Amino acid sequence: MIGTFGAYELDDDPDRIDRDAVWDFLSTEAYWGRERVRADFDAQLASAWRLVGAYETATGRQVGFARAISDGVAFAYLSDVYVLPIARGAGLGKELVATIVDRGPGAGFRWSLHTSDAHGLYRQYGFTEPDDGRYLERPPQYRAG
Repeated sequence: MIGTFGAYELDDDPDRIDRDAVWDFLSTEAYWGRERVRADFDAQLASAWRLVGAYETATGRQVGFARAISDGVAFAYLSDVYVLPIARGAGLGKELVATIVDRGPGAGFRWSLHTSDAHGLYRQYGFTEPDDGRYLERPPQYRAG
């Protein structure tokens, strides 16, 4: 366990992640990654550089999640960040982002992410629009079938 935040624990032990609960949220509530199937999700968890879960201290129920991909040296990509509606409004989302980005082996890395919301949250942790003129991106190329 990394630490506590109010009535919650934050932990980066991948074995503690409730994979079914995370999949349930990502496959039904999240607006991103809808083209994923369960096998894709399982492979993403297995190859993740770091996973952080947020859990109710009293029950152990998982109420938040964040995943990172990294080269392990200088770059990381933040993905699949969420907090369940029942745990929102108390700063848990901020704590989850701070934990995965600033409180671990990637604290000094260059981080990136894609999101349509919560820009204010991510700006608090140094995320901005690329400003160095070197960032390029290829949009998704969807597979047929």
